[in-house]
Amino acid sequence: MQVIFLSDVRGKGKRGQIKNVPDGYATNFLIKKGLAKEATKAAINTLKAEQKSEAARAAEELAEAKKIKTALEADETVVELKAKAGTDGRLFGSIPSKQIATALADQYQVKLDKRKIELPDPIRVLGYTNVPVKLHPEVTAKIRVHVVEK
Repeated sequence: MQVIFLSDVRGKGKRGQIKNVPDGYATNFLIKKGLAKEATKAAINTLKAEQKSEAARAAEELAEAKKIKTALEADETVVELKAKAGTDGRLFGSIPSKQIATALADQYQVKLDKRKIELPDPIRVLGYTNVPVKLHPEVTAKIRVHVVEK
């Protein structure tokens, strides 16, 4: 029996795949548990339409990420942050990715999720720091963060 997997089944198939499986396994386990459905012509056409729309949405997200990357890197974007520091240039505290995201939104009107900013550990010194931003699995941008003393 041909089935369309609705979710990943270890060792059998991934979500969206069409595979032949034994009739008893399909009816008594996969379909009964909602892990798969029978591969009728209507179901196959629906699956193809879903895959097509998903591909279009993924392409749109990629284009949006590339647009944001050019906006961040073309204008020599430097995010200015102020913090209290000691005499040796070390900060009292640190600058986390959340603070960088809010400053980027305030200064350049670019809204980024703080989880996209790949800061290995918070910034603890004055000066310039290059911070990588993962906008999409295929697109990574760099922003410069300038920390100055209050």
